Amino acid sequence: MVAFTKMHGLGNDFVVLDERAASLGLTPARARLIADRHRGIGCDQIISLEPAAGADVFMRIRNPDGSEAGACGNATRCVAALVAAETGQRQLTIRTIAGDLPCTILAPDRVVADMGAPRLGWQDVPLAEAMDTLALPIAEAAAACSMGNPHATVFVDDLAMIDVAKTGLRLEYHPIFPDRANIGFAQILAPDHIRLAMWERGAGQTLACGSGACAAIVNAHRRGLTGRRATISMPGGDLILEWRESDGHVLMEGAVATAFTGSFAL
Repeated sequence: MVAFTKMHGLGNDFVVLDERAASLGLTPARARLIADRHRGIGCDQIISLEPAAGADVFMRIRNPDGSEAGACGNATRCVAALVAAETGQRQLTIRTIAGDLPCTILAPDRVVADMGAPRLGWQDVPLAEAMDTLALPIAEAAAACSMGNPHATVFVDDLAMIDVAKTGLRLEYHPIFPDRANIGFAQILAPDHIRLAMWERGAGQTLACGSGACAAIVNAHRRGLTGRRATISMPGGDLILEWRESDGHVLMEGAVATAFTGSFAL
């Protein structure tokens, strides 16, 4: 039997597996079954903890469709809280395929993650051809950046009027995104407050998305819509985001929780 921990950040939920001692040999097909909310445990992403020389842990992220993701802010904060509970550390480094992410434990259920600097060039997102990443030809007001994974933020006047699932799925597979993209729909409520709904690449509509919130503050500030610090309100709750001017890193603060633990036959 394989032990797991079910965690979430604002309802963005994860099945966390510990592979630090030995690999479980998780295949894409098995990952899809674990993530299935009807036939498996159910989650937005599967997180594997692996050993990492020079960091506290390596975090591997698998989407419900079995594909691998480069970054996940809410999962980063969950993993930091989990490792901190084991070690008592308040400062940790979580390694991902997109780079190292330093985390600070404010409380057992509240974590700040340094998500690094956004990449803003069209090649970095990536986009299919050279263009201004502040003016994507997919909507009247849309911008793109990479937070270790490709993001597009579509700015709208009224989020209630948007069919997030229908439009998000269509834009995820838009030809402008050769690797597909996470799609955020953002309504500016104030210079320090954004309402956001997310369609995640390979996962679908989620209650919250940490890297999507990072992209939202970056793209909103680049377009002159907000300051560098804002509350991002998503269906699952609020994150506090700051695009730090001193080094260009994006800091994300928010709550994490453990829902339950269990085991299953692999």
